[in-house]
Amino acid sequence: MIDSEGSQVTKAQKQFTFIDLFAGIGGMRLAFEAAGGRCVYSSEWNEHAATTYEVNFGEKPDGDITKVNAANIPDHDVLVGGFPCQPFSIAGVSKKRSLGRPEGFEDETQGTLFFDVVRIIKEKKPRAFLLENVKNLKSHDGGKTFKVIEKTLRNLGYDIHYRVIDAKRIVPQHRERIFIVGFSEPTDFEFPELPEKNPQLKDILEKKVDKKYTLTDGVWAALQRHAKRSRENGNGFGYGMADPEGITRTMSARYYKDGAEILISQGKKRNPRRLTPRECARLMGFPDTFKIHVSDTQAYRQFGNAVIPPVVEVTAKAIAGQLFDHKKRITLLEYVR
Repeated sequence: MIDSEGSQVTKAQKQFTFIDLFAGIGGMRLAFEAAGGRCVYSSEWNEHAATTYEVNFGEKPDGDITKVNAANIPDHDVLVGGFPCQPFSIAGVSKKRSLGRPEGFEDETQGTLFFDVVRIIKEKKPRAFLLENVKNLKSHDGGKTFKVIEKTLRNLGYDIHYRVIDAKRIVPQHRERIFIVGFSEPTDFEFPELPEKNPQLKDILEKKVDKKYTLTDGVWAALQRHAKRSRENGNGFGYGMADPEGITRTMSARYYKDGAEILISQGKKRNPRRLTPRECARLMGFPDTFKIHVSDTQAYRQFGNAVIPPVVEVTAKAIAGQLFDHKKRITLLEYVR
């Protein structure tokens, strides 16, 4: 069988199952389905995101994962999730020790949503997982947060690999995210390089755009005043006028407020405009077949929080290949050496 990129997808790869945690609007699901996977469970607490997910995949995700019994989640080969980053308290360990309460890696992640990832991995023991987060996760709290995460996952018995990947080779957006991959057996896994597609912003822009996306005089004036104050104070923050032949800044979930980070020039006689929701979907690598059935405000939030499916797909295929290509697996003895 040949996939959309023209590469061979084996029958075995077409049989692997995965669960989609912190699913958002389904960017991870699109990627892992493209890699040959079959989703057997999903969870997303935000009602608006769950609506978009249901419209596109025909099923409504489970709600709050903190209230889900891990034993009730279907068995699966791969656990997938872009878990929210919350502060991890290491200092609290000494206090709990003095109170005679349990400590250790589980204790260090209590109170965070990462703890729910841990308890599900511990219960279901998937063959592999892929976790995604913002680039700054690695440096958060002087690197302590990431050390807790890495130690926790290794203590569960997993072979861990991670890399910060910039999506700009595939979509016209500078967007760096950290990806953490784990396998239940030692492997020689390496993150594959993204294909260089030389994307340009102009390639994803719509030809006809409703005037409602043009900034009002008030918003445009406010952005210019703010940018001027920032320059006077020695700060670099301000609105971003995007180059049609280049790439954009990172789109955030706050894009719905004023579109400041990515503005499109409309010439000297008209105020600039923000991207349309469909252009945001394209900027994030979602296909035009992806349905947008929510308000513009919710759409901006959802795409700003999403993963970029074609970026994840490259790694998803590598994970599937590692799981089902026995030539790539290495023995424990080789791993120790």
